[in-house]
Amino acid sequence: MNSIDATLRDGRAVHIRAMAPSDEAELLQAFGRLGQDARYMRFMRFVSEPDPARLRQVLASFPEHGVGIVATVPADDGIDIVGSAIAVFASEQPVCEFAITVASAFGGTGLGTVLMRTLIDEAARRGMREMEGFVLAQNHSMLRLATRLGFGIARDHDDPLVRVCRLKLAAP
Repeated sequence: MNSIDATLRDGRAVHIRAMAPSDEAELLQAFGRLGQDARYMRFMRFVSEPDPARLRQVLASFPEHGVGIVATVPADDGIDIVGSAIAVFASEQPVCEFAITVASAFGGTGLGTVLMRTLIDEAARRGMREMEGFVLAQNHSMLRLATRLGFGIARDHDDPLVRVCRLKLAAP
């Protein structure tokens, strides 16, 4: 994946690049900056502490079993991660599941759109033909973004509080 610089609607600049195992500490810091509502929307349950072992496992699986993308800004200690998006590849089918997180201070700036478009393009380039994500019905901002990006949205048959967002990916 090529890294890019993007200017958001509010004029701030972010650097978009592939996620790496060396991002572990910054991703844990980013988790710490998320409010409880943002954590609930992202994980679909209350999560008070990150799981560093699970994070390491996910980071180690990229790029073979998925795509991870981060949005960074300069910070006193080097960088801060202000957004991330992942697509985990299914083992037997050209389907991937996405998840995205945007720091509250960057909500409404277009960062989610930049991350998702980059993720969609990279997943298609890597041979995926469908992307899906599970979103809480109350997460209106994510559902609006998914609709704008062309995802179809349906109720989850197993959980009425969840919506399944699906997008057919074009071959590169």
